Amino acid sequence: MKKLVWCMLFAGTLALPARTALAQSRPLVTEDPETVPAGRILLEGGFDATRDTQFPASGLTGTLWRIGTFGLSFGVSSIAEIQLDGGIRNRLSIVSTNPDAPLASMLTVTGSTTSDFEDLRIGAKVRVVSETETRPAFAIRFATRLPNAGNESGLGLDTTDFHFAFLGAKTVQSVRMVGNFGFAILGDPVRGDRQNDVVEYGVSVARAVATGVELVAELNGRFSSRSGEAPVGTGTRSMLRAGGRVTRGQVRLDGALLVGITTEDPSWGMSAGFTWVFRAFSVQ
Repeated sequence: MKKLVWCMLFAGTLALPARTALAQSRPLVTEDPETVPAGRILLEGGFDATRDTQFPASGLTGTLWRIGTFGLSFGVSSIAEIQLDGGIRNRLSIVSTNPDAPLASMLTVTGSTTSDFEDLRIGAKVRVVSETETRPAFAIRFATRLPNAGNESGLGLDTTDFHFAFLGAKTVQSVRMVGNFGFAILGDPVRGDRQNDVVEYGVSVARAVATGVELVAELNGRFSSRSGEAPVGTGTRSMLRAGGRVTRGQVRLDGALLVGITTEDPSWGMSAGFTWVFRAFSVQ
């Protein structure tokens, strides 16, 4: 029932009347096709906390704190940006363990908590079609996740993934709607000769309710295309986010509640942070 109510609230925001909306950023993870202007840097920072977070490869479950999450987007031309995303520290307060998990024997955790760096993601986004009054904007994005978090902490998989997506967005008066659709190649943390190809998706909406104030919501996740059981840690996932953000000048503050949809997702959580766009260099 709780998840049904959240889904109804998310759908209800789509029907709100419209005025002017801004492009997407935190606390949403669905990518907007618009890119950072040339010569500018978009800096994002914040933290997330999620309860009942599962790490099926290591067998750990608990409350995960993602402290010092960051995103850097460099506007390298009028249509392209380079992206760097990660986190300074992930800390899990362990509630339960599964000694039969495939990578449980590699753990070096001795107490009730474990921590590690977050995996780093490097990518790029290229806008191929600009938005007009009658046409949405479209872009492509590709990224690679690097294995910075280790198996020993229980928070990493020591695998490298590849992601590719098509992005689209349209603003109708005060409502901006964004959609992502693509695929990812996820490595199997147990067998080095196997992978799982998953379909990734995201749909988000942002509505301006006052000058510099927006309500936002999204559904974002992935669907495993493998028949039968997916390799551990690569299965179907989906998360609903709903919150708001306030913009003052070049700085935007945000906050959101998170609700997991599948049985492998966290039950619920929260996110808060900021976004700052500033001029950093010249593009010839």
